[in-house]
Amino acid sequence: MASVSLQLSRKIPKIAALFSNRLYLRSAQLSSISTRSMTSEETNQKESELSDNEKKLMGNIETLNKEVATLTEKSKELDDKYKRALADGENLRRRMTKQIEDAKLFGIQGFCKDLLEIADTLNSATESVPQDEINDKNPHLKNLYEGLSMTKASLNQVFKRHGLESVNPINEKFNPNLHEALFQQEVANVEPNTVVVVSKIGYKLHERCIRPALVGVSKG
Repeated sequence: MASVSLQLSRKIPKIAALFSNRLYLRSAQLSSISTRSMTSEETNQKESELSDNEKKLMGNIETLNKEVATLTEKSKELDDKYKRALADGENLRRRMTKQIEDAKLFGIQGFCKDLLEIADTLNSATESVPQDEINDKNPHLKNLYEGLSMTKASLNQVFKRHGLESVNPINEKFNPNLHEALFQQEVANVEPNTVVVVSKIGYKLHERCIRPALVGVSKG
């Protein structure tokens, strides 16, 4: 009986230790299971939070893309308006420059037209003098003719210096921009629409006709 008690006393600590070890392992397993369960829940929560943040970011990105597209369109419109304004300004500058140049060139047009009457009078005076009467026997007529001729030459030089040129289109093709036909007549061996008579010479100022030549034209 004593030996049995001794054996039991020896085995009880071992059994207790084994049972304790089993409890510890079970507790550890339960703790691990609990930890895994909490980690999974937290992971799901974090994934949910990340999903919401991603949705918000995607929405913000879409909004920003729309704003960028709108601003880009407005930028293109403003750039187009700016270029059009530059082109309009350049065209206006060119027109103003052309008008200023024309004003400088043709500002004396009215004055030139008044001088043309004086030139016509001088031409008529010199042409009316008989050439056979211009000699030493008529010194007064000769001096008068020479004076008129010098005045006419000086006036023509002034005209030329300011861009005023005479138009005497005898035997030239009729040009409606420079000539004014008064009549037509048949002329042998002359092509049609050829100037055969110049009743009054014309003038042009810097290639602009300020008085057409009055002419007679050959018939076809």
